[in-house]
Amino acid sequence: MAKAKETTPRSINIQNRRAGYEYSFLVKYTAGMVLVGTEIKSLRTGNGNITDGYCTFGADGTLWLHGVTIAQYTQGTYNNHEPTRARQLLLTKKEMRQLQDKSQEQGLTIIPLRIFIGERGFAKVEIALAKGKKLFDKREDMKARDAKRELDRNQY
Repeated sequence: MAKAKETTPRSINIQNRRAGYEYSFLVKYTAGMVLVGTEIKSLRTGNGNITDGYCTFGADGTLWLHGVTIAQYTQGTYNNHEPTRARQLLLTKKEMRQLQDKSQEQGLTIIPLRIFIGERGFAKVEIALAKGKKLFDKREDMKARDAKRELDRNQY
């Protein structure tokens, strides 16, 4: 007898670890992505890189994700996708308006933090409105992390 097909999608979590070091996050949002068939298949195998990703608004007010690489699906034929194409993000009108207004301010950018598969099996991306850290901010964060590590070490 054949096994029943598992209905819950395999959890993937492609993270941008460098973002927490280079940016301080102001607001986080979860957005859907418009993908083609081979892209979602490739994401489910864990083939993605969002380290150099960023978001911009198009002329018609839609939010686009640039610089994210989703590797070509190994079993895809001539229908395979372009790995570094721009992908449209899906948010509510209210969230889009808020992001567009805030992103116009000096020094703020929208960056992707992680790509994951939601409860219903759709690919989602967590984005954040972020402000770049200065060198002294990075040093302060490192000092705070080291102090916390020392306190945890002394407790045991």
